[in-house]
Amino acid sequence: MAVILSVSGSPSATSRTGRLLGHVDRRLTDRGHDVTRLDVRDLPAEALLRADVHHPAIADAAQRFARADGIVIGTPVYKAAYSGLLKALLDLLPQFALAGKTVLPLATGGSVAHVLALDYALRPVLNSMGAAHIVPGWFTLDKDITVDGDRTHVAAPAAEALEQVTDTFSAAVSVGAGVLASTA
Repeated sequence: MAVILSVSGSPSATSRTGRLLGHVDRRLTDRGHDVTRLDVRDLPAEALLRADVHHPAIADAAQRFARADGIVIGTPVYKAAYSGLLKALLDLLPQFALAGKTVLPLATGGSVAHVLALDYALRPVLNSMGAAHIVPGWFTLDKDITVDGDRTHVAAPAAEALEQVTDTFSAAVSVGAGVLASTA
């Protein structure tokens, strides 16, 4: 199946965004995809802030994007936009780092007032980076994500919608990976 990079733009190690991505990652793994995680918060802050594209960790992150067939990008919404941490990484990637990639944008936030952040803040950046296909994303309210020990629960209506967008992404990235493999 496809190689998928799951990217968390949350600055918090215990974030709902990270939990939501873990939930999606498991579903994609269950469908046979090879899923790896990149937590932007683990990249060196100085390299991100100084735009040091030659730093080994930043270069490795760029290579991980290049190797992936599909990208899942998760971000909390702050002030009606995706996180500045995610923005710092996207700014350091090559202009067309998403060329030929299928992308699933996901966001979490405390209010439905932020639901448009996916379409009006994140999607234009993903388009400008050459994404071949950006599937419909999903915004999940913080209150719909609960944690019980190591288990993450997503409330029923949100879980159903999340499954649907994840399965759409899975199918799209599988088709794209198949096309790329047959032309290689």
